[in-house]
Amino acid sequence: LLMGSASDWETMERTHKVLEEFGVPHCCKVLSAHRTPDLLAAFVRENDAKGAEVFIAGAGLAAALPGAVAALTSRPVLGVPIQAGALNGHDALLAMAQMPPGIPVGALAIGTPGATNAGLLAVAILANKYPEYDAKLKRYREEQAAKVASATLPC
Repeated sequence: LLMGSASDWETMERTHKVLEEFGVPHCCKVLSAHRTPDLLAAFVRENDAKGAEVFIAGAGLAAALPGAVAALTSRPVLGVPIQAGALNGHDALLAMAQMPPGIPVGALAIGTPGATNAGLLAVAILANKYPEYDAKLKRYREEQAAKVASATLPC
């Protein structure tokens, strides 16, 4: 779980909480595609070699981080556009969604909804290989459905 600056934690903490809730081992790190490119490359290559199965990268503004990660690994990379700057995250979303053919980034929604869904999508990817994540994800979705079904309105 990567983010371009410490201020992105406010959003990316949602991803961390989802991964923690599902028991997915992960680490959280601040690395910048622009300010620490050598450290980023070393981190991605090292974790790729250790068997990382999904990378999640949150970034705002030019949002180069997810694309830089995707250029360094063949593993799935999920990008979370951080809601920031004059364009309120729309620039980050477009930067992630408009990756050139051959270097995909799975772009999610801007801000905290995207951060939450990045964690859930990572769990769904892992559920293809690990039955325990599949079972947990099915329970989670059943709980979500039960909450909706039990909702009452004043009228």
